[in-house]
Amino acid sequence: MRIQLLSDLHLETEIFVPQVAPEADLLVLAGDIDANHAQIDQFKDWPVPVIYVPGNHEHDRKDFDQTLDALRERCGRLGFTMLDCEQTRITHQGRTIRVLGTTLWNDFELFGPEGLERSMRAARYFAEQVQCATRHGKPMGVAELRDEGLRCRDWLRERLTNPAHHAPQDDATLVITHFAPSLRSNDPRYPLNASTASFCNAYDDMIEHSTLWLHGHLHCRHDYRVGAARVVCNARGLASKGEDSDFQARGVWEI
Repeated sequence: MRIQLLSDLHLETEIFVPQVAPEADLLVLAGDIDANHAQIDQFKDWPVPVIYVPGNHEHDRKDFDQTLDALRERCGRLGFTMLDCEQTRITHQGRTIRVLGTTLWNDFELFGPEGLERSMRAARYFAEQVQCATRHGKPMGVAELRDEGLRCRDWLRERLTNPAHHAPQDDATLVITHFAPSLRSNDPRYPLNASTASFCNAYDDMIEHSTLWLHGHLHCRHDYRVGAARVVCNARGLASKGEDSDFQARGVWEI
């Protein structure tokens, strides 16, 4: 199965006209498509199935849970499959692909327990000045975002490592997240510091249980292997800042 991957289009500020990859069998939207949600409609009537995993910016200045409800309603209306700590299966040419999707918010443990406090402190600007999400009328601070990260992490680890969640007919496992699963996905333009834990997680041990892992969030491109598993990021980023230099608008990856 051949997959077209798009993420971090940021259509709330950027202009981008999506192009169909004619050889693709599936389109994956790996988050940060449009913070205002409306431009997600550009993918209406896409010629192949669409799977959508929410990013972080879709929650900007909104109620966290209401945002997920609104995105699910929009995806349902558009005929997309939205995955938020959920799995589905796709059958293609006699093969069954198990698909696991989660935003995978950061747990801020990228540098181990000793770096947790420092990493959470570095994330305050994003949580309190940029995202400004709420839940039940109260601010979603760094601690609340970490709770979401732990929920995503524990769900995904259980699905990947517990044999009870594998079906005999599964030929491959596709994982779709917005946040990165490994430090190897860090943006090389920036030095490693506490803020890196707001972009990457340390889940290399989980990657090995997948066949292909697709993610976004970092405004750069990656294609590497952890064991036999392949990790791909095709985030567009902000063209207005020149971040899309090697972005593949019609790129296709096979599983």
